[in-house]
Parts: sequence; structure tokens; C-alpha cells
Amino acid sequence: MRKLLKYSLSAIILYFFAPSIYAQSAKIQVDLTKEIAPMKPVWAWFGYDEPNYTYMKDGKKLLSEIAALSPVPVYVRTHSLLVSGDGVAALKWGSTNAYTEDSNGNPIYNWKIIDSIFDNYVSRGMKPLAQIGFMPEALSTNPTPYRHYWKPGDPYTDIITGWAYPPKDYDKWRNLVYEWVKHSVERYGQKQVESWYWEVWNEPNGHYWKGTREEFFKMYDYAADGLKKALPTAKIGGINIAGTRGKGAQEWTNDFIKHCINGVNYATGKKGAPMEAILFHAKGWPKLVDGAVRMDMAPQLNDIETGFKLTMSYPETRELPIIIGESDPEGCAACGMATNPENAYRNGTMYSSYTAASFARKYILADQTKANFLGAVSWSFEFENQPWFYGFRDLATNGVDKPVLNVFRMFGMMSGKRVNVISNRMYAIEEILKSSVRGSQSDIGALASKDLKSAAVMVWNYHDVDKTGPTEIVNVFIENIPARKVNLSIYLIDKDNSNSYEVWKNMGSPQNPTKQQIDVLEKSGKLKCISTRKIKVTAAKIEVPLKMERQAVALIKLDW
Repeated sequence: MRKLLKYSLSAIILYFFAPSIYAQSAKIQVDLTKEIAPMKPVWAWFGYDEPNYTYMKDGKKLLSEIAALSPVPVYVRTHSLLVSGDGVAALKWGSTNAYTEDSNGNPIYNWKIIDSIFDNYVSRGMKPLAQIGFMPEALSTNPTPYRHYWKPGDPYTDIITGWAYPPKDYDKWRNLVYEWVKHSVERYGQKQVESWYWEVWNEPNGHYWKGTREEFFKMYDYAADGLKKALPTAKIGGINIAGTRGKGAQEWTNDFIKHCINGVNYATGKKGAPMEAILFHAKGWPKLVDGAVRMDMAPQLNDIETGFKLTMSYPETRELPIIIGESDPEGCAACGMATNPENAYRNGTMYSSYTAASFARKYILADQTKANFLGAVSWSFEFENQPWFYGFRDLATNGVDKPVLNVFRMFGMMSGKRVNVISNRMYAIEEILKSSVRGSQSDIGALASKDLKSAAVMVWNYHDVDKTGPTEIVNVFIENIPARKVNLSIYLIDKDNSNSYEVWKNMGSPQNPTKQQIDVLEKSGKLKCISTRKIKVTAAKIEVPLKMERQAVALIKLDW
């Protein structure tokens, strides 16, 4: 019997279904008076490769839905904001043509496309995690070839072209950033831009950077100098390293931090460089084993633990906010299941249950390391005008929400403080860091929050192997409820609820669904409330059993 694991959560009340003789009992105990830490909205961060999807039909629809589900501003990160081109979207490609030069080499700035992108964020109450990159064609030291035409199945390195190289003129690079930030302040106002975060480039230790480490630090210094000249109170950080747990990635990150603390600034000649946030990436590693997808949460959580501990190892950085710039089950959002069968998890409830279980562990790691964990960017958005349920890592397909988006809708209903939970079926963080969730039993755990007049509990039934398993009876005991009566609402994601993918398959998997079918799919993609009722609370506690399928996620919401 796995020993009881204590960790932060909130009010847990679980929806009653009829008992099943096949189910194995799981027990969760919650004490609403045992507060752990604030329920920071670390989930309210999203990102994607293709910036031009932002202002397209389905992109705008999804942005509105993401903004609506969150009670706090959602931050959005996207690549290629300074890439040269015509603004036509393509997989793993984007362009804004913000910088070109005339025949005499004089800069020409054009903010039209960037404005369209940021306007869509700001008008919805969202905020950019503004990436300064990649290199405009006119500034690249190796501009040819520049535009790529990558498609799923092609070598990943085909995307690496002239945009990945250092600038041939660092003063022009600095001034590009200066003009961009100055324009942003003029357009959106100083207070608005002060609330954004800025960062330079992406994964400089990987394919995305074709210069040296010192050239990257130089490019960062000049970009930060341009930013601060335009807006001294702007916030910038780095460095969105890939494979954070690896030796090389740690060397890169340590060198970057030391450069920002004590190094000679390439742009100013002074000591150090601006660093108001630490960013790194964390990825899992699914595989196809015996015909079934097997997830692996361990690499992702080890990346996070490494990044947290590394940040906490410097007195100068331990108080800085930490943003996991990409935090996902694997590394290629645009690689569908036709070419990468291990990515077949993305359409259904494997992705949603993994998301619930993994975010809870991010909170635990932050608690253990005392890291100032600000956000984790889910690198998933939408892919415009692509086949239905192709298996991209996205939140919606052709305007229809996938089950995973409903987990974020659940997160949006959680606020206040996290409170303590004891579960006899929740895998210990040490076990997941070592071997993920591979035991004979699934991981049944919860994440809960308590506010002044409400409480919410997210409960999941997760296992790495994408196969059906026994339905579980989860008995939840909640103590110290500060009310005699509560309104109880239960939301559920499983095979039959909040699941557009199963509805689409039952339609025959149409690639050209009718308008009537699309209407049904859109409705089925929303988060479903399966029960709402008023209940009496006796002796400040309640017990509610819940029957949960494997890969199910439930949210119990109490209001008083």
C-alpha cells in the first residue's frame, strides 16, 4: 500500500455515482483550515509557434475562450514576432515584416502585423510574454535560405534558416527593439506595457540559435539595452533553455545568470545585465509501446525541479519570478499522430488527465524548493484550416474545443489558497520524478483551493499507459467547511462528458462535417456541469463518493 501522501489542495466533495463491484476504493481527506500557499494561476499561460494564427478566425475565437475562462489576465507567448515575410501562416512558421531596409541600408519599421497580434491580446485583457526574435532577414549574418516550408514528417532541422543567426549589426538590433517598445508604449500606454514580460529568443542551446554562447549574451545585452532605453521599468528575463535537466543546459543557464550578475555588459560596458525573470523549458517524452501510447511525466518534472533548484542556488535570483516558457508532454506541437503515432494522446482524455496531474506536481515542486513560481506556458493553441482531430498539440480543432481545454476551464474556477489533502492513491512526487506513473494502480489525486465564499477541488484518475482500466470509487471526506449549507456543482471530463473527440468519432470521424454536426461538436466541447444542488453540512464536514473512469477529471465547486 502506497503510504499516504500529504500535499496542498482545497475543498473536496465528490460526485456520487452508483457503486461498482469492479472498482477499487480510493480515499481522499481534505481539511479546509490547513492552508498551504496561494492558488497562483500558474496555468494561465499559453504559447504557440505561429503568430499569424492570432488574428485568424479560429485563433480569435480560441483567444476569446481562453480569456473568458480565466479570472486573471492570461499571458501569451509566440515565436517569430520579428521574422521577415508576408504574414501568411504556415506550420512552425510566422512573420511580421517588422524590419526591412532601404537600398542604402536604412531601417524601415512596420508594426502593422505585430499590432494586429498584440491588439487581439490586449483587447481581450490578455498580456504578451513578448519574445524578442527571431532575426529579420536584413539583419541576419546568414540570411539565405530564409523562408522554410516544413511539414510534418520532414526533419525538424528543416525549419532552421536565416532567422536563427546573430545580427550583422548589433546597434541596428538594439534600435529595432527600442523602436518596437517605444511604439508599444505609445499604442497601449506605459502602465499596460509595464505589466508585460519580455524575453530574448528561444532555446539558444538547441537548433534555434546558430551563433556562439557569447554571441547570444551579446545579442541579449543589446536587446535589453534597447528595451530599457524605451521603457526603464519594462521587465525582461531569460533564457528559455531546452532540456533544462541536462548538463549542457545547466551550464548554459549558469553562465547566463553569472553573466547577468557579474559579467561585462556587451552593450553598455557596465557590470551585469537586466534579469527580472528566469525562464526555462520542461518536456515529457511519450512513446508507442506494444501499440499503445505510454506517457512519461518524469522528464518534464525533472526539468522543472532542476530549473527551480538552479534558480534558488543564487542569492541574486532566488526571489525572481520563474516562468516555465514551455511546459508540455513532449516537444513538437505541429507533429501530428499520422507522422508521430506517439502523439495520439492529444485528442482525448489522456491529454486532459495528464495536464491535471502534472500541474498539481508543479505546485508541489514549487512548495518544496520555495521557488517563486509565476507561470507555466502550455505550448498549445490551434492550427488554422487543418484536418479535424489530426493530433496536433492544440486546445481546439477547427473551432471545436478539445477535452484538455476544459481542464483549464476548471482551473479558472479555483482561487484563494491551496489547502492540504491526504490521498491513499496519489503517487508521491519522488516516485513520479523517478519513474512517472507506471504502477499497477492509477494515480488518483486532487488539487484544491479555498476562497472566502467558495472552495473547489480538481480530482483526476491518471496513468501513463493509454488503455482502459477499472473504474474507481473515490471517497472524499472534507472537514471544517465554514457553512451549514453549500451549493454543490460537479463538472466532469471523461469519455461521455466534455469530450468533443468521442462525439466526433461516433459521427464517423467526418472531415467535412455539416453545420448541424459542427453545432453538436461545439456544444460537446464545452465543460459539462453534471450536477448542481444545495446540500446541508453536518458537523462542518461532508463525505461524497465519486465514480471515476481512468483518465477522468472532475471539479467539485462549493459556494456558500
